[in-house]
Amino acid sequence: MRMLPRASASAVLSLLSLVVLGACAEEGSLPLDTPELTPFQPAQVQAVTALAPLSGFADQAGGGVFASASRELVRLRLDGSLGAMEPHPGNTAAAGAIQGVFRLGPHSALVETQNGLFLAESGWLIEPPWRQALGPGVIATAQSADGAVWMAHARGLFRLQEGTLAELKVDGASVTGITSLAAAPSPENMPGVWFLRDGILGVAVAVSTTQYRVHAPGAPLAAGETLLSLAGIGPAVGTNGELWALTTQGLLRRTRDGWRRVELAHKPEQLVGSGRFLWARAGGALLHYDADANAWGVAEAAAAGDFQFLAADESGSVWVHRAGTSVALSRVLVPRLLGLYQGLRLVEDGLVVRAVMPPGPAPTSVVYKLGATEIPTEGPDYSLGGLEADGTHRAYSFATLEAGRYVLAVVARYEDGSEAQRSVPFDFAPLNAGPLSWDKDIRPIHEARCRNCHNNASAARSLDSYELWRANAPIITAAVRDQRMPADGPMDPELISRIQRWAASGARP
Repeated sequence: MRMLPRASASAVLSLLSLVVLGACAEEGSLPLDTPELTPFQPAQVQAVTALAPLSGFADQAGGGVFASASRELVRLRLDGSLGAMEPHPGNTAAAGAIQGVFRLGPHSALVETQNGLFLAESGWLIEPPWRQALGPGVIATAQSADGAVWMAHARGLFRLQEGTLAELKVDGASVTGITSLAAAPSPENMPGVWFLRDGILGVAVAVSTTQYRVHAPGAPLAAGETLLSLAGIGPAVGTNGELWALTTQGLLRRTRDGWRRVELAHKPEQLVGSGRFLWARAGGALLHYDADANAWGVAEAAAAGDFQFLAADESGSVWVHRAGTSVALSRVLVPRLLGLYQGLRLVEDGLVVRAVMPPGPAPTSVVYKLGATEIPTEGPDYSLGGLEADGTHRAYSFATLEAGRYVLAVVARYEDGSEAQRSVPFDFAPLNAGPLSWDKDIRPIHEARCRNCHNNASAARSLDSYELWRANAPIITAAVRDQRMPADGPMDPELISRIQRWAASGARP
């Protein structure tokens, strides 16, 4: 078994064995969707600095991480202004010129530089322990529903999970030549990662922690039609998501009921998806699809001339490079939620989230909605359930909810009668086991994923004892729940749940 160079003892490259199944698909008679396009004038937020026409990362808080025109790394806020972004004191190498930025988790990005790969997280550019194992050459990334981050690279297809980078091979050969990557349910409705390789559609599905089944289910293409790129729609109540494919003739859509063809008045040329939204460029028009509303919109002349998608976020906003300027475009500006992200697995029965209002006039009222229940809030720091008399946040209790998938919406209402709404699907898995202990349940996580950075000798906050974990439990819980930590890649959802359960059940020794 060929091993790539190891960056450290914790960065082991393991080989994933695979079973390959081949299949061909013929178009036959596909169900046809011919949606109407509703015209809209997009809301725009311009970046205060010029961005390079390179891939970027847009987060759910409204900003993101991008390469500037001078190839420096910049972090943008919701209003387009610059946020802090500095090299971490523990780095051993300078980044150099930025070559591309890719999504890693809900709030973190993979940064490719002339000197290798780094992670951008919470204002820091961090050198991961596996940096030496894989150099520049990233083509695309995607995060599957099981928490794994997949990287299509010039050298092959790699999985980052629990801080370990592993290469997926087919019959001992690297999976090279990938041009597009998307996370979406497999034909068996399991968490999967789809890829285009030499124009052929493939999907990898986990059958165990180290075993993947890879097969080529094909796509129902017409004569002379070829696949160009892929995009994924995320899960919501009643669906685990779906796959979309841009072809030389239009759009194909794969739901749990199979393939459908989508015929639009404008033929799409570029496609990007995030959360429950799709954006497409069609000539000089900008197309927008809202999966929850099953509605299409079109902004004429919004994508004319020199135009390139940089990144899309789960709220329905997309950053683009257009005629030498960089702007975030939205069908309508919506509030952003902090403390809850798309696809979160929540185990606590109380949740505190904060809504950040979009740029522009202040709303006259803000409410949260969970199903048909409205929960009024008080400002200026909007928090689920409002504020207690002493000014502390009041958490709305989910104790009466059964386990399942829900949608929490924050609705801003304005003086002119208009509304702006942000809806976030999440999975609720309430505590159903006895209290966990630091020594048995949490210490192994600390030693495996946290200790390398959070120790007495490092620049980061020390967490080298039960007392320090207990004292910092709210900070730790928020960081792992939002997938901002650990710094070497997202944590397994089961371990995130374990930390939340430990903190919520009393943070016992």
